[in-house]
Amino acid sequence: MERGLLWLPLLCGFFGLAWAGWNEYQKLEAYRSWAENFDNAKYDIYAVLAHKGCEITWGKPTRKAPVNLQTFSLQDVAKICLLVNECPIDEENLPQKGAPVLEFCLTNSERSIKIPFTEIELAAKWRKYLEQVKNE
Repeated sequence: MERGLLWLPLLCGFFGLAWAGWNEYQKLEAYRSWAENFDNAKYDIYAVLAHKGCEITWGKPTRKAPVNLQTFSLQDVAKICLLVNECPIDEENLPQKGAPVLEFCLTNSERSIKIPFTEIELAAKWRKYLEQVKNE
């Protein structure tokens, strides 16, 4: 009887991990079908980001499809900054840790759009890529 009670938490943990894996797989499949219509796209746990022509679309990944989608034009962007822990950084010396965010400062308003990333290096690559697209 005691052995059965000892295995019960392990069994519950296994089912919890299986559910979490299935949930993440569903998010990834929803992202794949959504990203087919774009030139370039990225997925991570914080946000999905896609580029097509001059348009940038981003939102939050869910199991059915990305939600809270917002679209803006690169022509309306004055500056693209890489922030780590809400501070601008030197891209030649990337920090190892922190919370990276791409900030798009718009020309027609004082507001900016901040898109979170999980990896600093990936955010730096996207900033360079979008800067090139913007200048073409």
